[in-house]
This record gives sequence, structure tokens and C-alpha cells, in this order.
Amino acid sequence: MTKEHIMAQEILSKVGGKDNLEKVIHCMTRVRMSIVDYSKVDIEGLKAIDGVMGIVEDDMLQVVVGPGTVNKVANEMSSMIGVPLGEKIQHHLSNKERVEREAKLVKDDINRRNDSKLKRILRSIANIFVPLIPAFVGAGLIGGIAAVLSNLIVGKHLDPDTWQMYVDVLNVIKNGLFAYLAVYVGINAAKEFGATPGLGGVIGGTTLLMGMNPEAPINNVFTGQPLAAGQGGIIGVLFAVWLLSIIEKKLLKIVPNAIDIIVTPFITLLIMGLATIFIIMPLAGFVSNGLTGAINWVLNIGGPFSGFVLGATFLPLVMFGLHQVLTPIHIEMINQSGATYLLPILAMAGAGQVGAAIALWVKCRKNKKITNLIKGALPVGILGIGEPLIYGVTLPLGRPFITACIGGGIGGAVVGGIGKVGSVAIGPSGVSLIPLISDNMYLGYIAGLLAAYAGGFLATYFFGTTKEMTAPQSIDEV
Repeated sequence: MTKEHIMAQEILSKVGGKDNLEKVIHCMTRVRMSIVDYSKVDIEGLKAIDGVMGIVEDDMLQVVVGPGTVNKVANEMSSMIGVPLGEKIQHHLSNKERVEREAKLVKDDINRRNDSKLKRILRSIANIFVPLIPAFVGAGLIGGIAAVLSNLIVGKHLDPDTWQMYVDVLNVIKNGLFAYLAVYVGINAAKEFGATPGLGGVIGGTTLLMGMNPEAPINNVFTGQPLAAGQGGIIGVLFAVWLLSIIEKKLLKIVPNAIDIIVTPFITLLIMGLATIFIIMPLAGFVSNGLTGAINWVLNIGGPFSGFVLGATFLPLVMFGLHQVLTPIHIEMINQSGATYLLPILAMAGAGQVGAAIALWVKCRKNKKITNLIKGALPVGILGIGEPLIYGVTLPLGRPFITACIGGGIGGAVVGGIGKVGSVAIGPSGVSLIPLISDNMYLGYIAGLLAAYAGGFLATYFFGTTKEMTAPQSIDEV
């Protein structure tokens, strides 16, 4: 019996078993579960499971187990439940249980209405992009390797007759995601908004203008200029699919069941297809241009100050799982500028945490409980996966989390001061982001990493520990 199998069993037990789950999915580091009845969940028991680094209670219960492990644990849970990951778990309920569940759903609906509208929007956006994270990481790194090889060919360090084919193949794999990203986002957005996923994918594909005649392009009704494929970007796709979900739900209420399969998708796609091309794409293009322009202006004008603020405040976003909402902004910056200049600055937050962890290892070396946690979380932290360090080390200790944020701010200030340090794709941060840095600005990014390491180390070494942390303690002590 593997460690992951045991973890899956224990997690399933502590959340109340299969009957208390509606859906199980996972992201890069977290097993995410939709819970039927939270009163049956043993939060403290979950935290005590060997290998669990932290718990996030949000619209889905999130159990942080770390990269690599999360895939195995989630798949073990899926096998135990007998339902594929991401699919709804069907329950056979008695009449009494059905009534009780309906009452709970009404109560949950009231609670959701009282929830912050902004928070719900941010959660929805995050839920749309979380399933795409592995694809971003894989395709981004493949694209980064292709870019490095291409630069070596241009610099005449590699023979183009031999290596160009490999570059082309890597780019084909990378573009399997990025060329059709609007389609994937459309499908996930439809799932999140309660619409038919296939229809969401069609609307995403509509923004690519694949059927347009280049000799007679479709014009922007507001400016008279030809529409560009992808205009409005991911922001436009999200808004269009949200409207599609509203239209489809209204049609489902009025269209007779006998003709629903024909009429509903036809009318929904016709209305939203026309609206997307002639209204949403032009308006969303204006919004996305303004948004990315404003961010670039802040980075250019603010320089080190903007870099410090962004680097220092990013860890709390990661802590609450809200960092995924920045993905559409990164994508738009890449579409318009060829690189996102925001990601390398935000990556400094994780580097500050690495510096803080090293300082704790040095200063708290007699505390074997802390150093043992650091040993497991530090390697992946260096590679850009910061959640194990957050939930396993810095956040539970308190002070080191704050000093890690300071380190991230220092690194962000360096990257912001150097300027024009961008990433050609979305991928992991830390050292792993180096292959994705654009325009050969590798040294600028590395300088930021080193500054964040040093800042996090010094701030934590001098201000981030207490006597209790540095006192001798064995691994078995609580």
C-alpha cells in the first residue's frame, strides 16, 4: 500500500466519505473537493494527516499536499469513489435524505447570496483556469526550450538544417495550447457558469475568426477597421460565455423538450456568435488594450516602487488561492506585447519565501521539526511551487511569512528597477521561469531572484524568529 493510497483513504475518511462529496478535482498542489455537509468534515483531522501541508476552506475544500503527490492522491481518491476526477458524484438518497439535502442547498444558496460578489467573481475566474495550470506549465516550458534553441540558431551556435525541425516540432506542441486557448477557456467557463461546455468552446473558437475571408475581412462596427483574430482576448471570451450561459438557461425554460436539442443550441450560438463578433470582440479589445496598457504604464513609471509593492503583496493572494485570477491579464500581456512583464515581478514573492526558509534552516537548526518540514518544501520552492513552504513552514510560524513578503518586495523592486524583464509564457516561477524569460533578460531576472533570496534571508534571520522557534525540538514533539 503506497503512501498516496493511505493519504487518500485518510482524507476521504476525514471529509465524511464518498457520500459527503459532490466532486473531486486537483490543481498543481491541492486536492479540491465539493462538500455536501461541512459539519461532517474533520478539519483538524485533515491537518494532522501525514503529508498534508495545509487546508483552505473556500467554495471548495482544498487540501494542500504538494506537487507530484497531488496527482497520485487525487487519482487514488477517484478510484476509491469510483467516479472520474471532475465528474459529479451521484448519490442514492432516501426521501428523507433528499428533503434534508434540498434544505441544505437552500441554506447554502442564502449563504452564497450573502457572500461578497467580488469574491465570488474572483473564485469563478480561478476555477476556470486551475484545470489549465498543468497545460500552461508543460507547454510554457516546451515553448521556452524552443525559444532558447531558436536564439542559438540565430546566433549561429547551432546548425539550422539540423535543429530548425526540432524547434518547429516543439512550437507545434506549444501551440496546441496557446493557439486554441480561447477554446479551452470557453469550455471551462461554460462549466463554471452552468452552460453546455461544447457551446462555450464554440464561442471561444469564434473569436479566432477561422472562417473569415482575408480578402474581405469583417470590420469593427465601432471603428470601421478590420477585426483581428483573437481581438478582445480571454477577457472577451469570459464575458461572452457568461452571457451565453444566461441565454441558454432562459431558453431551456421555454423551449419544449421535444425540440430542445435542436432549437436551444442553434438560437444560443446564433445570438452569441453575432454578439461576440460585432459587439463583444471590439469592446473587449478596447478594455484589454487599456488594462494591459495601464499595467505596463505602472511598471514603467513606478519602477522599483511598483515592483516592491507587487512582490510584497503577492504571497497573500497565493495563500487564498486567488493568484489564478491574474492569468487572463498575463495572457493578454503576452498576446499584445509578446511577454508578460508582471509575472517575473510576482515570481519574486516565492523567492523571498525561499530566502526565509533558508534563514529558518540556519537559525532554527536545533529545531528538527522545522528543519524537517523545510527539507521537503524547499526544493520545490526553489523551482517555483511556493504553497508547500507557505502552508508547511512560513504561514504556521507567523513572522517568517511577513519577512518572506519583505524579501519578495526587495526582489520585485530589483526586477522593476531593471525593467522590461518579461516572460513569453505562463509557467512556474522561481528558477523554472528562467527558460521563459524574453529578450535575453535572464540576468535581470536572476538578479531579482538573488535579491529576493537575500532579502528574505536577512529579514527572517534578524526579525523573523522567536526563542520558541530556535529552541531544540525533536521531530516527534508537538
